[in-house]
Amino acid sequence: MQQNGNRPIALVGGGTGLIGDPSGKTEMRQVLTLEQIDYNAKCLGRQLAQYLDFSEGRALLLNNADWLTKINYIEFLRDIGRHFSVNRMLAAESYKIRLEKGLNFIEFNYMILQGYDFLYLFQHYGCALQMGGNDQWGNMLAGTELIRKVEAKDAQAVTFPLITTSLGHKMGKTEKGTIWLDGSLTAPYEYYQYWINCDDADVERFLKLFTYLPLEQIAVVKTLADARLNMAKTVLAYEATKVTHGTDAARAAWRASMEAFHARPVDADLFPSSDIPREAPQSDTSAIPRYAVSQKDLDAGFLISSLCAKAGLTQSMSETKRLIEQGGIYVNERQVKTIDEKLSIDDFAGGSELRVRKGKKKYLIVEIKG
Repeated sequence: MQQNGNRPIALVGGGTGLIGDPSGKTEMRQVLTLEQIDYNAKCLGRQLAQYLDFSEGRALLLNNADWLTKINYIEFLRDIGRHFSVNRMLAAESYKIRLEKGLNFIEFNYMILQGYDFLYLFQHYGCALQMGGNDQWGNMLAGTELIRKVEAKDAQAVTFPLITTSLGHKMGKTEKGTIWLDGSLTAPYEYYQYWINCDDADVERFLKLFTYLPLEQIAVVKTLADARLNMAKTVLAYEATKVTHGTDAARAAWRASMEAFHARPVDADLFPSSDIPREAPQSDTSAIPRYAVSQKDLDAGFLISSLCAKAGLTQSMSETKRLIEQGGIYVNERQVKTIDEKLSIDDFAGGSELRVRKGKKKYLIVEIKG
């Protein structure tokens, strides 16, 4: 929308966050403090700045706490509340789900407040289109109806379905847990690996949804197979990481992944609009996760199973043991045979670091410190 001349308004729910949205929830949301909501709003603002250009008023970042917390309750009931039908509100899917377990009065007000947000943005910023997830459909229509009744003008709403993989799984959910946009929660390298490991059937659709590459270049994916399809995954991972974490982080993740998996560079004729490097990178492991062990630990004998769990290569000792029994853990390409195997100084072969691999695609660099 912004690239086509529109001015997006990113709305942070600092005010409605004090209430809690019942949409899609079977239980009441946790009520946060003002301090928690203010902190979350600032973090959201930093994240949104990765996707929208806020310079020179090209986009606006607003917090509905700026107007919702100043509302006079009696005036609000008289001027806004009278336009809402309780019968129609109760028919909304988000309320029907909660009615089965109990919908409190605070949550019941959420639709009215979100509808008022749209009216406020329409009146003060000329906002005529609200966009959001399809669980917000009822709340968004409440806003368009309120604008029609108060201003006698039209406004529009667009919703998006929940994005799932070709296997029906929710985006961002893996056996490791949630994939975060915040680099301190999911490192750019791990974010890159999430995309490069996507299912073959999802590559074309994800390139359309999560990159800015031209559609005519993406269309070639349906003709690709084997090595060239893997190149398309590399471009998807690079471009998606660049959008969220910036070019430098995307290139660092690309270099580390190429070096770790000895992958072929992307052919020059594929996705010419992408600025992904086309030459094999110089050795660079800076983006691969690292874990430090001491000389004392090595002298005592450090269980490899314990190392994997502590370093986050696996989620638990039980997972590590299962993988070792299945032959899925390697130290410098040597398969770990038993759960009692220990790391020793000899594994470093005279150097200061080595690699531990989980399966085919997940690496950890272990380095000696102190």
